[in-house]
Amino acid sequence: MTTPSSNYSANPNTRRSIVLIGMMGVGKSSVGRRLASRLGLDFVDADDEIEAAANMTIAEIFEQYGEDYFRDGERRVIARLMDGQPKVIATGGGAFTNDETRELILQRACSIWLDADIDTLVERVSRRNHRPLLHGKNPRDVIEELGKKRNPLYALADIRVCSDASPHGRTVDRIMEALSP
Repeated sequence: MTTPSSNYSANPNTRRSIVLIGMMGVGKSSVGRRLASRLGLDFVDADDEIEAAANMTIAEIFEQYGEDYFRDGERRVIARLMDGQPKVIATGGGAFTNDETRELILQRACSIWLDADIDTLVERVSRRNHRPLLHGKNPRDVIEELGKKRNPLYALADIRVCSDASPHGRTVDRIMEALSP
């Protein structure tokens, strides 16, 4: 399923960056790398950039300083990444839930919500143990609760594309279709 917003004229030749948003495990980084390659753009993972800027892992930032501190730094990094040449940017799952970060992305980039069903997300996040919001918790419960809060905000994105259990290349094909004039 691909749903372009009526208020955005998608075009891969746009002078704006493409920002991928969505829940943890939806494939923003994997899809983003493939999409950037297909479009001939650079790819940047905002979480990697945050860790490099802080010289700490995201888990360490959450533990030492808390989520509010992290979200402020995340907003600043995303703003910096959107400066300069257009690129494909993968964000963390909570980035778009921050009011300031969301407004920044909506004003300065093409936002694409990668959406997936709960079973796909749970299967994907269960492969690795690096997500601070999941430590010591049932992944399905956490994702369902986050989805209730985040999905209405994700729905504000310019474009919605469903990511399923198929190879990420199919998701990229759906994005390319949505970006076609």
